[in-house]
Amino acid sequence: MSKFTEFHLSENARMLSSTIPGEKSKVLLDFQRAHEGSIVSYPIEMPIAISHAKGAIIEDVDGNRFIDFFSGAGVLNVGHSNPYVLEYVKEQQEKLVHALDFPTENRMQLVKKILKQIPAEIRDEYKVSFCGPTGSDAVEAAIKLAKHFTGRGGVFAFQGSYHGMTSGALSATSNVKLRSRLHSMVPDITFIPYSYCYRCPFDNNKKSCTFNCADYFASLLENPHSGYDKPAAIILEPIQGEGGSIVPKDGFLERIVEISHKHGIVVIFDEVQSGFFRTGDFWAFQKDNAFPDIITMSKGLGGIGFPISAIIYNKAIESWGPGDHIGTFRGNQVSIAAGNGAFDFIEEYGVTDHVKDMGEYLLTKLHALSEVFSGIGEVRGRGLMIGIEYVTDRVSKTPDPAIVKKIRAQCVKNGLLFEIGGHYNNVIRFLPSLIINRTIIDNAMAIFEMANTEVLAESTLPEINPN
Repeated sequence: MSKFTEFHLSENARMLSSTIPGEKSKVLLDFQRAHEGSIVSYPIEMPIAISHAKGAIIEDVDGNRFIDFFSGAGVLNVGHSNPYVLEYVKEQQEKLVHALDFPTENRMQLVKKILKQIPAEIRDEYKVSFCGPTGSDAVEAAIKLAKHFTGRGGVFAFQGSYHGMTSGALSATSNVKLRSRLHSMVPDITFIPYSYCYRCPFDNNKKSCTFNCADYFASLLENPHSGYDKPAAIILEPIQGEGGSIVPKDGFLERIVEISHKHGIVVIFDEVQSGFFRTGDFWAFQKDNAFPDIITMSKGLGGIGFPISAIIYNKAIESWGPGDHIGTFRGNQVSIAAGNGAFDFIEEYGVTDHVKDMGEYLLTKLHALSEVFSGIGEVRGRGLMIGIEYVTDRVSKTPDPAIVKKIRAQCVKNGLLFEIGGHYNNVIRFLPSLIINRTIIDNAMAIFEMANTEVLAESTLPEINPN
């Protein structure tokens, strides 16, 4: 038996319908289109109506089973309906559901578990504050605290960033399309280049990189004629998620923290997607010798999909007081219990090492696939946060979003779900549950390779090393 088999509905896809969506799914999808708002998005490209799910397997109302490499946008870190975590949830639901920000033992336990992830020598310097239910709420709170502490108004963010859809979080999100018809966003947001070596705006690659992107950031602060005022904060994802699962070059985070602190700028690391063991470490930045002033969390913190968010911040910047940042749903007790359950599950079952092993296994398979299909420009990732970038050719690196869309359509038809991202929507993003095993990966890759074969066809690669 493969590891974690008992936590999954099955270990493979099962397609019963002659078409996707199946007939029962069509009824629910038609109802949704007619009666829900047009902002609904995921069922457009993944047209299924879900009946139930367990682990890394989703079953739709027609009985089709799909391998889930999407995980609710990176929320379901220990899988759908994990029975271990559900025990914590059921017990808490019978005791207490809603308690505003009154202290409870349940709440205290989660705060202790989060702070335990901070190195012992600096642990006492940090605090936890629960925010509203979503990652956007954590980002809003982080930016607000930075502004409150510094008395300054501006924020620096990065090209390729995604921080959420509320006003402040969206203002710090670089996707122009998301803001194109909104003309009253939060002002004084400056976007600077991220460490995206595959598409370096300074025409470097990983080998030749000397962190021109970080130097550019420094120049904006140090040049009296840069045209930019010193910001309150700089916010960045230690691994960019929606931007295309972009892993920065080693040393980049340290440089950004060093430059920022030299100029008295609050550093916010957005770990909403990359946090809670998705990379094998609790936070993605822990691989580096960098530590921010504020960390945002959500998604995986709710264990199996319960809504919760938090900021973890240095006491030195705590300038606000009681009531300066409030919210009715700051740390729902059931969500907190789910977070406690997920923490305990991960420790008891050795999930952190498993994530690193499965990440290496999946990346090895994807690198092998890239040797066959020339449309794959780069495979990258850490742990189980992986991106596969598609291009028309490896010399020009021209983005190929059309091919990506076709590959996803083939995969959905055959039972594999994932999301698309990247600067040009040309990156396939794998965010599977942290409890997937080799059997599930092998079955998912069989579907994925078949889709690549059908859409791209095999080709002989030129002798080109893309970075």
